[in-house]
Amino acid sequence: MLSRPSAAVWPAVHSERHILIKELESLTPAQWAQPSLCPGWEIHDVVAHLVDSAKTTRLGFLRRLIAAKFDFDKDNANGITRERAPAPEATLAEFRRIREATKTPPAALATRLVEVIVHGEDIRRPLGLLRSYPIESIEPALRYQLKTGISLGGGKERAAGFRLQASDSRFMHGFGPQVTGTSLALLMAISGRPVDREDFSGEGAATFVRKLEQASQ
Repeated sequence: MLSRPSAAVWPAVHSERHILIKELESLTPAQWAQPSLCPGWEIHDVVAHLVDSAKTTRLGFLRRLIAAKFDFDKDNANGITRERAPAPEATLAEFRRIREATKTPPAALATRLVEVIVHGEDIRRPLGLLRSYPIESIEPALRYQLKTGISLGGGKERAAGFRLQASDSRFMHGFGPQVTGTSLALLMAISGRPVDREDFSGEGAATFVRKLEQASQ
């Protein structure tokens, strides 16, 4: 399966939004302006993107993409501009207001888990915040990313040629030299985020990390 049933996905997404909102409430102005893991995006920008994503309907997404001439990056930038309030507190208030929304672009529901976990880490890691995500939420997100190409926001090309093994579950994927890491470390790496060599072990770990580092240059 690429995604959990709707009855399981949305409560998980809503829970993650709620937890992130509580963490954001204590941020200082300097922290809101700090760079996130998304190149060119501040912490405030990522939160605005999460608000925009939570409001996006299937039809609305298609209309917006047409307006952006099918440029995903431009559409994301337009969404941030639309939802980023002058003050971070106002953006956070809107995030709080829509935290239990169940709207989604025309994609598998697993993308909602990818969104809330990966972007949650885009915010938390630069701020030194730690979150232990339920494995039941990470695995569907990881499976989806591994079956989806980079052009569509996934990362199956990054995993090609390796056997990925989660150290915190029975998850395995692919063939080739083994790379072992936590489910979250694998998800973030496959999603194109910066990698730490110490997060991975196995005969393929060094090559895997080198491949990802070269691809990001």
